[in-house]
Amino acid sequence: SICSDFLFKFLVIGSAGTGKSCLLHQFIENKFKQDSNHTIGVEFGSRVVNVGGKTVKLQIWDTAGQERFRSVTRSYYRGAAGALLVYDITSRETYNSLAAWLTDARTLASPNIVVILCGNKKDLDLEREVTFLEASRFAQENELMFLETSALTGENVEEAFLKCARTILNKIDSGELDPERMGSGIQYGDASLRQLRQPRSAQAVAPQPCGC
Repeated sequence: SICSDFLFKFLVIGSAGTGKSCLLHQFIENKFKQDSNHTIGVEFGSRVVNVGGKTVKLQIWDTAGQERFRSVTRSYYRGAAGALLVYDITSRETYNSLAAWLTDARTLASPNIVVILCGNKKDLDLEREVTFLEASRFAQENELMFLETSALTGENVEEAFLKCARTILNKIDSGELDPERMGSGIQYGDASLRQLRQPRSAQAVAPQPCGC
C-alpha cells in the first residue's frame, strides 16, 4: 500500500437519522448506501487522499447517533483531529442538538479539533426546515466551517472531508497543531518524515517499516 505522509483520525458525529453512515459510504465507496440501518456503536472506514501535495490517510469513525449508544461512542472521540458534525436540513430537531454534540467533541476529543458542520440531505430542499443562513450563522458563532451536503447525489461530500483535512494540514504547517503531541489524532505515516522533525541524535535509529 502507498505510504502516506500523515494519518488523521476523523469522527462523523450528530443525531440518528442524519445520514452519517451514508456520507461515509459515499466518501469511501463513491456511491449511495441504499439499505442504511441505524449504526450500532461505531463503524469504520479509511481512504487515502491527496491534499496540498501530501498524501493523507483518513481513518474515519462513524458514531451511532442514538442516545443509548452515547457512552460507547464517546470513548472513540479521544485523539480525533477532525470531525464532520452532521444535521439533516429537513429536521429541526437534529439541528437543535448540534451544540451538545459540539461540546462532546471539544471536551472529549480536543479543544483544537477541526470541525466542519454538514447540513446533509441537500437533495430534499423542498422539505427543508433549517435555512442555509441560520446554519451558517451557527457555524460562524462556533468557529466551524460549513457546507450543505447530499450523501445521495454526492454533492460536497468529498469537499467536506478534504476541507477538514486541508485545515488540519495548514494548522500543522503554522505550528498551531503538533503531531508529536499525545492525542493530537495525527500521526506521521512515513518514518523519514518523522526523522526530519527529530534532533540529530535520534536519527541513528534504524527506520521503522511503514505501518499504514
